[in-house]
Amino acid sequence: ETMSREVNVSIGKASYKTEVTIDQHLLIADEPTELGGSDLGPTPTELLLSSLGTCKAITVKMYADRKQWDLQEVRIKLSITQQKEGAQRSSLISCSLDFIGALDADQKERLKRMAEKCPIHLMLSNPITIESNLL
Repeated sequence: ETMSREVNVSIGKASYKTEVTIDQHLLIADEPTELGGSDLGPTPTELLLSSLGTCKAITVKMYADRKQWDLQEVRIKLSITQQKEGAQRSSLISCSLDFIGALDADQKERLKRMAEKCPIHLMLSNPITIESNLL
């Protein structure tokens, strides 16, 4: 069970600029102009994909560093599609991984498997309960 720093989100009168603060870090989320936003930052969905992609990249880098493999760069492209079947909704996240460096096919396959074991991948692949309370 890992604890993370508290994430604070606030939105004011500006449509739909949202500020995310985590200790000294500030992120801006927004919606594109065609949805009434000002496109000042990524959408919430893009932030979710960013979280998964960065977790995969960091996990792979840590593993390659421990193994002292020649991993020069990790590139990951992510997208999400949503399917509806009756009342059932499901989401498919596609991740394309590119490992740059002097790596053989076996090493690349092992890095791909490590990416699938990153904490965010595991979290999103298992049931999630979201509890909302009024302050």
